[in-house]
Amino acid sequence: MTDAPQTDAQQPAGTAHADFWFDPLCPWAWMTSRWMLEVERVRDVRVRWHVMSLSVLNEGRDLPEEYRDLMDRGWGPVRVVTAARLLHGEEVVLPLYTAMGTRIHPGGNKDFDDVVAASLAEVGLPADLAAAARSDTYDAELRASHTEGITRVGEDVGTPVVAFEGTAFFGPVVTPAPKGEDAGRLWDGCLLVAGTPGFFELKRTRTQGPVFD
Repeated sequence: MTDAPQTDAQQPAGTAHADFWFDPLCPWAWMTSRWMLEVERVRDVRVRWHVMSLSVLNEGRDLPEEYRDLMDRGWGPVRVVTAARLLHGEEVVLPLYTAMGTRIHPGGNKDFDDVVAASLAEVGLPADLAAAARSDTYDAELRASHTEGITRVGEDVGTPVVAFEGTAFFGPVVTPAPKGEDAGRLWDGCLLVAGTPGFFELKRTRTQGPVFD
């Protein structure tokens, strides 16, 4: 479990905030989230964590059968994070995401019911929150959070989305997650290019999968 996030009252005066949208299913969002935690260590910025949903993003799309199955099952974790936030506060979002993501990505556990149950127990949240995985009770809030993030960058990208002082971007897609000042330099570069008027895309072929360390 990560350290408890600082409240606004505890953060140094002048600290800036970045907003980060994630789906617990996405391995690339996981990598980027671990980078953002490093950015918090080396830059005067604190992250606010929000959900978006690949299941929402892919509604109505013609998908391969295996990926459609993943999207159908993918509602569960993000619904549970949404329910936890609404019922127990913003401060539980990062610890719960970290608990889920550690199991799904480095841990390789694709049984999302098991992931949810174990993660709730680790974070100290009520076990009955797991029922939210199969309920649409909080879907309006989930969709609103998703829409807030995706409208910053457009429907043709996915998760993660990062927004900072009027600049928003998808990614970065990076592996392994940079540490220390390397993380800070990547942050500086992302802000520079994403904040350049008329700049839209910089890309190269991805030649390896996520490296979880």
